[in-house]
Amino acid sequence: MLSHKWILSVVLSLAPLSFVQAQPKKAPDLVRVGNLKFAHYGAISYLPEFCGKYNLKVTERVFAKGIDIMPAIIAGEIDVAASAADAAIAGRSGGVPIYAVAGFAEGGARIVVRPELNIKSIKDFKGKKVGVARGGAQELLLLAELAKNNLTWSDKKGKDVQIVYMAFADLNQALQAKQIDAMAQSEPQSSQAINKGWGVELMKPYDTPMGMPIRTLVMTEKMYNEKKDVAERFMKCFVEATKLFMDKPEIAEKFVVEKVFKGQITPQDFKDAIGNSPYAYHLTVEHIQITTDFMHKYGVGRMEKVPKAADWVKIDLLDDAKKSLGVK
Repeated sequence: MLSHKWILSVVLSLAPLSFVQAQPKKAPDLVRVGNLKFAHYGAISYLPEFCGKYNLKVTERVFAKGIDIMPAIIAGEIDVAASAADAAIAGRSGGVPIYAVAGFAEGGARIVVRPELNIKSIKDFKGKKVGVARGGAQELLLLAELAKNNLTWSDKKGKDVQIVYMAFADLNQALQAKQIDAMAQSEPQSSQAINKGWGVELMKPYDTPMGMPIRTLVMTEKMYNEKKDVAERFMKCFVEATKLFMDKPEIAEKFVVEKVFKGQITPQDFKDAIGNSPYAYHLTVEHIQITTDFMHKYGVGRMEKVPKAADWVKIDLLDDAKKSLGVK
């Protein structure tokens, strides 16, 4: 007959195991992401579907422009945001508590002109109307090209070039309707305009000291400083998802064409767009500083004070995530 002591010892030894098994799985941590609707922002849009493996619930909120996300960050509604570097810089200059923690794409802009105007160079913009979205990377690239070619500009008449500010979504229609002569446009809209015959590419505006603009992932100071574990897991998820889009473009194409744009762009539009705006993760203090200096020089972003890149570019999470995943 079994002794009471032996039975008791067995019960007690199994108790911790049953306790562990009975514990419910920890609820996923919420990360609220602000994003824009562009082809090269596709890996960010993919995170809500991909980050469950890191026990994260990622939600996406789409904004019209990067600078529009900043009030939502101040209001405590967004934890991570994807935007052009200039929107992040303008936000930081205005006191938005963010750190630049990674890049997620580079390039993503073209200067497109009406086919019948026989414009061969930026110098031919004299006397022309050029459309661009205010406060985006395209505006900064356009102004840098105009300055390089010694042209003056204003959104009023009287300068060499008249700048016409309008939303990204309206630029293609304005070019098609001949309301503007040229545009500095993002992807995939610029590729779409070319493929539909509304315009022809004049140039990819990457020949200034700024080079190819790096689209920037920013994180709130609160998440970076107070939720380190969540921040680390999110960064690993971001790097892994981005690498998937880089290594398997067919997955990226299907997701962006069907889910993000719901068939409004063609697979060829996507291929052309990503050809000019490849997915990436890298970011440097130097690039953010050069972009900041250009913004200050040309008055883009209306910065209250000029932030120093070294004070708010924090790529340690990125470096750690890449190392842990074996990504170069």
